[in-house]
Amino acid sequence: MPEHETATRQEWDAARAELLKREKEHTRMGDELARQRRELPWVPVEKEYTLQTADGSRKLSELFDGSSQLVIYHFMFGPRYEAGCPACSLTADSFNGVLAHLKACDVTMICVSRAPLEKLLAYRQRMGWSFNWASSHDSDFNLDFGVSTGEDMTPESDAPLEANELVLLRRLKEQPSIGENLPLVSGQNATATGTTLEGYFSEGHGVSTFAREGDAVYHCYSSYARGTEFLMGHYAILDHAPKGRNEGDQPMSWLRRHDEYDRQ
Repeated sequence: MPEHETATRQEWDAARAELLKREKEHTRMGDELARQRRELPWVPVEKEYTLQTADGSRKLSELFDGSSQLVIYHFMFGPRYEAGCPACSLTADSFNGVLAHLKACDVTMICVSRAPLEKLLAYRQRMGWSFNWASSHDSDFNLDFGVSTGEDMTPESDAPLEANELVLLRRLKEQPSIGENLPLVSGQNATATGTTLEGYFSEGHGVSTFAREGDAVYHCYSSYARGTEFLMGHYAILDHAPKGRNEGDQPMSWLRRHDEYDRQ
């Protein structure tokens, strides 16, 4: 007998009907949150950011590539990383397949990281991705949108802290002993990117959206930490699987880059 509770088909039907009511409530709440998200005020982007792409230098306005909407995934890949963050890599594995559909809806989606362009393009080739990836190495873009601090950040720094990783970095610098109690995946990811914990947490992950009207560009929305889970299709599937995420007390410690599972 399985350890999980079992039931007759009739009992299951009744329990499923009750759960369906809550799932529908959850769906309607999601629709309402999406409406409120769309109604957020837009902030004009007045600084001129120039990023590096495989097609040369591009202003932020040029990254829209003919669309009126731009979605940027802030991918954790710092200048001193030897490879991209495994968790961000897991997220980015789902991007290629949706790009054409987003484009049909007037949305361009790209990744932006602070590592030099040559590192990003080499890693993109390794992973088999084709989405546009821009380097903000010589720009304030990552800092201004709360996903980088720089390795020389001090606890007194007034750099904007948005991503969870950056908050952890500040705490590490204030109290190094907390590094001993971090989740297992933190050390794993730092090692996998070829950096220390401090170097790894100098970058954060997130998603930001922008709109363009004529020559004007507006910042519309940003989200960090678990606010980016909507991009992680594997979790949505696991949440519907019989055992769920089944991660115990060490979330995401199982994850590897998609070309590394066979090496274990």
